[in-house]
Parts: sequence; structure tokens; C-alpha cells
Amino acid sequence: MRVLVTGGAGFIGSHTVDRLLEKGYSVRILDNLQKPVHMKGKPDYIPSKAEFIVGDVRDKATLEKSMKGIDAIFHLAAYQDYLPDFSTYFHVNSVSTALIYEIIVEKKLPIKKVVVASSQAVLGEGLYRCQDHGQMIPDIRLEEQLSKGDWEHHCPFCGKYVQYLPTPEDKINPQNQYAMSKHSQEIIAINLGKRYGIPSVAMRYSIVQGPRQSFYNAYSGAMRIFALHLYFNKQPTIYEDGMQVRDYVNYHDVVNANIKVLEDDRANYQGFNVGGGKACTVLDFYEKVQNVTGRHIAPVVSEFYRYGDTRHILSDIGKLKSLGWQPEYSIENSIEEYWKYLNRQTDIEDILDYAEKTMKNMGVVRAIKK
Repeated sequence: MRVLVTGGAGFIGSHTVDRLLEKGYSVRILDNLQKPVHMKGKPDYIPSKAEFIVGDVRDKATLEKSMKGIDAIFHLAAYQDYLPDFSTYFHVNSVSTALIYEIIVEKKLPIKKVVVASSQAVLGEGLYRCQDHGQMIPDIRLEEQLSKGDWEHHCPFCGKYVQYLPTPEDKINPQNQYAMSKHSQEIIAINLGKRYGIPSVAMRYSIVQGPRQSFYNAYSGAMRIFALHLYFNKQPTIYEDGMQVRDYVNYHDVVNANIKVLEDDRANYQGFNVGGGKACTVLDFYEKVQNVTGRHIAPVVSEFYRYGDTRHILSDIGKLKSLGWQPEYSIENSIEEYWKYLNRQTDIEDILDYAEKTMKNMGVVRAIKK
């Protein structure tokens, strides 16, 4: 079986390529090696057994060439950042997905499965419950609230704090340009897949952790930030009060989920949350990073916030587990592998300054008003 992996030079894509080759699949990669994700060009971890095409998923001729002779597609190429170039998210994420189905239908390609990378961001702020008014899905916390250091969500009816809940796939409330573009990908894949008989699956990854995450992409998250600060013996900043709940999942578990839905027809025409299944606060995560690395530096807490961040989010992964998948790797496993990967790198002195200056210049990182 011949599989195309768009974004196959990236974090999740490259690990998926490795597993496909291990299982005997023939693999073709399409990747544009875009900066800042691939600051140094084609990574040296790309296996020689995989055919590699340099190109943009938005270019129809290139995409059509890469799909020739292919049986299944992992569409993992994506644009993700905090930049306010809103149209780019839809040009890269939405248009490329539509082009895949356009080419399949136009050329009558016998594609057996399309797996599209979506994101936990589609859930927005997730599901909450007020003890007096029941379940609700809150919208983004606005500047007026955050600038005062008021971090938690409030019930819109009584003003009381509300409690987060694990969020299932049917609770959809994308709040930023990336999330909206990912939701559009899900709609394109599932609905056009059904209409034209192309088995399709959308995978909503939570915070995936492990080696090969780009050091230069500010969207890479807490692992990159904390590990780099400890590596350079610098004091990290933890936004808000550090009690934000996050859902971390190991890259091995994500790859297992990808292979599962590729090979299991019960997954067809559905979307799945792919998470670690355990709530972990940002402070707890930083503590784990310190313990695994053996480096301990007190962080700066409660002076800054990142506008647009979700307060708490935990994916309900029961639907994917019903297919026989479950997360097997711990947060500590992810940290150990990432730390080893970081320590094998060279010429990374400028990474922290690059990412922090970029976020401040965009107005994403802001200080509370004292």
C-alpha cells in the first residue's frame, strides 16, 4: 500500500512516516520545508526509503503529482502560529484539503483512505459546568478580564466560577484563526468524503510532545519553552497562575492512533479526539520537566498572560478508545526523549530570543495591570 504524507518532514508527519515504513508501507512525502519550522532545510532524520517531493500543498499541479499512484493519504501539512495573517491559515489548511478531494474526484483516483490532521483547538475553551446552571461552552476570555489577573471562567448567568469537564468531539467552538481553519478541514474531509465515497477521518490532536518539534515555532508550546530555558539556565515565565489544565499526549501514542484509523474501517467518516487522557496543570508540567532534566530554576509566575490562550482543556478520548486504542506513554517519557533530542542539537543559542521577541512584537504576551 502506497501512502502519501503531506507535511512528512514535520514533527507528527515524520514519526508517522517512520512507523509506516516499519510496517511495510511505501511512503511518499510532500513538504515545502517552510521556515521557521524548518529553519535549516531538509531534516537529516528523513529516511532515504521515503520518496521526497519539495512543494506546497496549495499548488494543484504539485499536489496532483504527489497523489499519483497513491492508495491512502495522511494530510498533516499545516500552518500554525500566532501571527494575525488570518487568510494564510485558510489558504494552507482549508484550500489544500479541498484540493485533495477535488483532485480525487476529477481524476477518479482510487484513494482508500484520507486522514486529516485537525486540532484540539477546534473545541475552543471546552466544556464547563456551573453548579446552578448546568453545562456550558464559554467563549474566549477578553482583555478586560485578563488584564486584572482574573483567570477563571465565570457563569454568564450568576457570575460564579465554573468547573471544566472532559470535552467530547461534538462540543465545537473554535475561537481563533487556526482553530477555525482546522474545523473547516474537518467539514471538508468528512462531508466530501461521505458525498463521494472517500473514507475519511479527522484527528483532533491535543498537545503532542516529543523529539523533532521545531525549536523556532512559537506554537510548539510548553515543552519547548521550559526545556530551552533550563538548557540555557534561564528563568522561564509561566503565564497566568500556572494552574491552567492541559492535555499532553506522547507522539508514539499519536502515531499509534494514526495507524489505527488508517487500518480500521470503523473509523471512517468520523472525527476523533487524540489526547493523553490525564489533566495536568502547567505548573505540574514544569515540575516534571525539572525532575526529569535534573535542573531546577524557580519560574516567574502571575505577571504575564498570553492573550487568546485557553484556560483549561481536556479532551474526552473515549470514542477513540472504543476502537481499541489507548495512550500508553507518560508525560515523563515525552520529556526524556525531548531533552535527549535537545542535547544533540548545535547552533541553538538564538532560539529563545527569536521566539520571545516574535510573541511580544505581535502583542500576544501581555502584562497584568497592577
